[in-house]
Amino acid sequence: MRIEINADDFGLTKGVTDGIIQAHQHGCVTSTTLMMNGFATHYAVEKAMENPNLKVGIHLVLTWGSPLHPSVPHLMKSDGIFKFTNGFLDMEAPNISEVELEWRAQLDAYLATGLALDHMDSHHHVHGWPPLKNLVIKLAKEYNVPVRYVDSLADHPEICWTDMLWTGFYKEGVTDDLFDVIQKENVSSIEVMTHPGQVDEDLKKVSSYTDARQKEIEILSRIEIPDWAELN
Repeated sequence: MRIEINADDFGLTKGVTDGIIQAHQHGCVTSTTLMMNGFATHYAVEKAMENPNLKVGIHLVLTWGSPLHPSVPHLMKSDGIFKFTNGFLDMEAPNISEVELEWRAQLDAYLATGLALDHMDSHHHVHGWPPLKNLVIKLAKEYNVPVRYVDSLADHPEICWTDMLWTGFYKEGVTDDLFDVIQKENVSSIEVMTHPGQVDEDLKKVSSYTDARQKEIEILSRIEIPDWAELN
């Protein structure tokens, strides 16, 4: 089984970025995805350059922080922050043309860093929002990059990074039996979504998921990789 152990939120804060690097250097994290509007995006790019074995993709954002594109008024609140939240499924569908402008701005900003673009996913899985399906497929093909599996893309396996996404390594699911659990899945490839991070003041301001990130570092750094697991 091919296993991708991906750390979300690279660049969100300096502490989160350092935690992801720690879980890569001393643990089993093999890839991460970079937020182009994070508090520590530039710092994360520097850290990625220093760790060439860490695969890096983009963490497309629509539900946190401010947009990069200068003219996407229908995506923002009056304070310039994205109006969408992690409860986007219950919200009115977004202006697709503006989402395309914004996500292209994020993708192009990523490519301008000089980092290779390994894969795409999104903050709060917003790329799985059905109204955005056609746009996600379009961008995946145009930028020639695979996308994190979500149910809305199940009928397009040709663009999915893996056959399945494992979201169970979160909160109470952050335990040492990760590989025992995912071995039971009848798939040839699986992505394990993780959120390691060191807790800093910026993280406390923007996320309720804090101390558990430190626990993730500890577990990801100590669990043994079984012989059957093919970590890329």
